[in-house]
Amino acid sequence: MPWSSCWQAAWSSGNYAVVGTTLQIVGEQLCEALDLRSDWKVLDVAAGNGMASLAAARRWCDVTSTDYVPALLERGRARAIAEGLSIEFREADAESLPFPDASFDAVVSTFGVMFTPNQAQAASELARVCKPGGRIGLANWTPEGFIGQLFKTLGKHVPPPAGVRSPAMWGTVPRLVELFSGHDVAATKQTFHFRYKSAGHWLQVFKTYYGPTNRAFASLEPAKQAALESDIVELLELMNRGGKNSLVVPSEYLEAVVTKR
Repeated sequence: MPWSSCWQAAWSSGNYAVVGTTLQIVGEQLCEALDLRSDWKVLDVAAGNGMASLAAARRWCDVTSTDYVPALLERGRARAIAEGLSIEFREADAESLPFPDASFDAVVSTFGVMFTPNQAQAASELARVCKPGGRIGLANWTPEGFIGQLFKTLGKHVPPPAGVRSPAMWGTVPRLVELFSGHDVAATKQTFHFRYKSAGHWLQVFKTYYGPTNRAFASLEPAKQAALESDIVELLELMNRGGKNSLVVPSEYLEAVVTKR
């Protein structure tokens, strides 16, 4: 199976909307960082269940929300209907966006486009559909943060295919400067806090609903699943700031605004 199909299968497994809903504040903060205007056309790429799409629509923008997992688009559509927000939902691959050049004033992606297998192609597509002088807003997990460490833990048990660059590279300024060469990159490190009842509760949710974790466990035999579970719980407990009766894990991400020249 091609690596792009593997990623699509991963995000189609579980139900990322359960996790994505908890990340809503990141979409709101990213839209503020972009300083969106009500007359702008905004494209959300690899939108999941629409955290940034909803945030942009709340600011009266003309929003198009895209993802290559139809079930996630349906969850985003349900959220928009519940809030009375007008958003167009379209199935689309971040590496081949079905829009003309310079179609949007702003292009956004929160923890989405970073998972494309062909990073350079995805970045090129974001820049292509953005108008000159427009803004590309990204929220990407960093290699040093909790999710970056989770990826490393998963990689010890289920090694990634050779030659595939880590998604967390999108969470570094040098890589963004490389991907968006010729454009202006401004980035700030931010922190999202995962708030769950316990390490066991977090693990249950992510094993069930978060594609990469779900697929990693599904690919292992029971004994190796137990070893992976032990390593993840150790990481969670090491980073927990919530005390004995709760789980609060800070996770660093890079908030970037790229201005297209």
